[in-house]
Amino acid sequence: MKLPIYIYGHPVLREVGQDITPEYEGLQDLITNMWETMYFSDGIGLAAPQIGRAIRLFVIDADPMADTFPECKGLKQTFINARIVERSEDTLSESEGCLSIPGINEKVTRPSTITIEYLDADFQPHRETYSGFAARVIQHEYDHIEGILFIDLIASIRKQLIKGKLTNLQKGKVSAHYRVVTAPQKKK
Repeated sequence: MKLPIYIYGHPVLREVGQDITPEYEGLQDLITNMWETMYFSDGIGLAAPQIGRAIRLFVIDADPMADTFPECKGLKQTFINARIVERSEDTLSESEGCLSIPGINEKVTRPSTITIEYLDADFQPHRETYSGFAARVIQHEYDHIEGILFIDLIASIRKQLIKGKLTNLQKGKVSAHYRVVTAPQKKK
């Protein structure tokens, strides 16, 4: 089932996700629906807060980026209860976009290498190190479960330049080819 994507300004995008257990109701269906939603929306990652759930769950399929970024080859994984445990001091800057912030792409500087501990869809533990664009994709989705959006990491001058676009998203003025849930509007 294709789920709607929650758009910038919705409070759930700022919540820190809660750990889940294998008994989380409907978990396997939720994961399946997240994959379907991500592919339909033309994303390479999707975090649970983006579909209205403040839990520590995200899915990534960066394999389509492998021609440009070889480190993404075979990176297709479900991440549950993830924790980044190491970040390199070296950084890389690349343009990022987000399904929850359609129409906005900005350059973001992130650590070039990370080590992450997580559980897969079968709740098997993993500890893996990723570099380059693979690390960027994981950090972007990981930030979602920490209540952080990529626009929080851009230069303040860039934030000023996109302020009008962000305000429009908060007001529900959204153009996307997928279903969306906009921020609750204040009653006048």
